[in-house]
Amino acid sequence: MAASEALQRTPLFEAARSAGGRMVPFAGWTMAVQFAGLLQEHKAVREQCGLFDISHMGVLRLSGPGAKDALQGLVPTDLFRIGPGEACYTVLLNAQGGIRDDLIVYDRGWDAAAQAHELLLVINAACAEADTAWIRSQLEPAGIEVSDHKGNGVLLALQGPEAAAQLEALSGADLSGLPRFGHRQLALSGIGEAFVARTGYTGEDGFELLLAQDAGLTLWQQLLARGVAPCGLGARDTLRLEAAMHLYGSDMDATTTPLEVGLGWLVHLEMPKPFIGRDVLEQQTSDGVQRRLVGLKLQGRAIPRHGYPVLAAGAAPGSTPIGRVTSGGWSPSLQAGIALASVESRHSSLGTDLAVEIRGKAEPAQVVKRPFYRH
Repeated sequence: MAASEALQRTPLFEAARSAGGRMVPFAGWTMAVQFAGLLQEHKAVREQCGLFDISHMGVLRLSGPGAKDALQGLVPTDLFRIGPGEACYTVLLNAQGGIRDDLIVYDRGWDAAAQAHELLLVINAACAEADTAWIRSQLEPAGIEVSDHKGNGVLLALQGPEAAAQLEALSGADLSGLPRFGHRQLALSGIGEAFVARTGYTGEDGFELLLAQDAGLTLWQQLLARGVAPCGLGARDTLRLEAAMHLYGSDMDATTTPLEVGLGWLVHLEMPKPFIGRDVLEQQTSDGVQRRLVGLKLQGRAIPRHGYPVLAAGAAPGSTPIGRVTSGGWSPSLQAGIALASVESRHSSLGTDLAVEIRGKAEPAQVVKRPFYRH
């Protein structure tokens, strides 16, 4: 591997390995895929609490008098529906309405000293370099400063029904009033300041925390000492799939629009402001879409995987597929095979019987409501 292609390591690489993490390449980084085991980690998050190192994610800071107005031109979601201390999930679009990346936008409010509005963006690791360059090309000519806000810091995800109690024990703060997608600065005893957001990628209550490198390592060690389970990429994927949360590059990409992948709720066409790709989404809203992303639940013990053909009910294996699995696997919580799949719109209604072709067999499946699992 050339030096320019060398895998990056998060500041918690050695700590994760010391905790038993089995390290694998992921999105240009070396990350832990599991610690004690995927099923144990999945169960810990569903029933108690788990801790993920997500320091590979990108965190950008936008600053300028018109930062929110400028960013509004890149996303289809009305950013003025959130205020300081609030956040929203949205997508960056290209001119064809395709999804460049999905992200969370945090409104940090007006900085009186700098006379600027400040936003934080958390973006996917695999897209971070391209996202940063593109956002800079779009916003810097408008006078918006775009900078790396994470640096060599640590980003952690503390997830599960006991997450709030664990964080309250370390901070002495009452977090009951912090709503979903709310965020604040939090002083952690003996650790320091952390940016804390009530967000996550597991379908459980939880928090994502951005800290300086040393503070992040200390928090990791303290939470593990308190019995919180370290968790890897494997459990992160089974948890997010049960919650029917999209994975960029699998369930959506630059060739799919929000309306084609079940993210129409992010598109606010009633907002009287232009944004990149708006004309395409307006046309799709008028004409309808040819394909839709659906949730599938399989019978028996069959396990669907990414790329497997989806067949109409009664179709023989090898028949022309009416869709493809975009994400799939075994659900530890439901004890069933589940999948997100892109299918022809006429086969997308709830309750529709379909099949997934697995090793030469048409395994029965049904279009079901998402999320697959709700706490």
